[in-house]
Amino acid sequence: MFRARAADDGGELLAKLGALTAQARELAKSQRSRVELAVALQRGMLPQDLPHPPGVRLAAGYMPAHHGLNVGGDWYDAFTMPDGRVGLSIGDVQGHNIEAAAFMGQVRVGLRALAHVTNDPGELLARTNDLLVSLGADLFATCIFLRLDPATGVLECARAGHVPYIWATADGRSGADGGECGPPLGVLEGAEYPVVCHRLTVGSVVVLLTDGVVEGPSLSLDEGLSRAMRLAEVHTAAGLGIDALASSLMRLADTVGHEDDAAVLVVGHDGGAG
Repeated sequence: MFRARAADDGGELLAKLGALTAQARELAKSQRSRVELAVALQRGMLPQDLPHPPGVRLAAGYMPAHHGLNVGGDWYDAFTMPDGRVGLSIGDVQGHNIEAAAFMGQVRVGLRALAHVTNDPGELLARTNDLLVSLGADLFATCIFLRLDPATGVLECARAGHVPYIWATADGRSGADGGECGPPLGVLEGAEYPVVCHRLTVGSVVVLLTDGVVEGPSLSLDEGLSRAMRLAEVHTAAGLGIDALASSLMRLADTVGHEDDAAVLVVGHDGGAG
């Protein structure tokens, strides 16, 4: 009797282990599918081609966070606005799941659509913010939007809780935009977003990036921004090109010690149409 019960108990245990193993495999398969879907959604929402206005060069870098089950919502975008100027945006959605990736698409599409209604960066962010608030989503996004006039090199910038852009000139100077910043998009109805102006000189660059490039357990935000400014300064003064700068900044993202998204958009100015 004892041996029979032991055999029965062992068989029952094996059966339970087999069922649990099958459930774990199905769960892992489902999670992998969600990650693959989110990564595909991320990449599908990014621009396939960047515009080529006279006198302006653009380069981008992007590394999605799909380590384990983490999938973020960083994006970058560049497009020609109805008035002929260039719209540039980069941002980061709160969260690391498929919902964050989908919300990223809503923000990016909203910015593009509303750019046909207003071309002022501050008003554009304000309208996008009110649209997201009205949708009642539980997520929010930080964002920076720039409007560039290729002919004059004039940049107009508005920020929604996002890290500042950095700049560097051909004569070896660099810095970060420290202008006023509004709240993240999707948080506060009726929020305002001040506009800061900057003028690109010939041979200078502006770098838009997400915090995944310059902040993490191994690197503070201030130190990360300092390193990014130094890279921009050296590459610009040496004339190494914006593609090389974008690659160097993505390598910087590998040193921050986290599993977050990382996105970079580099703008170079050659003097405009004039």
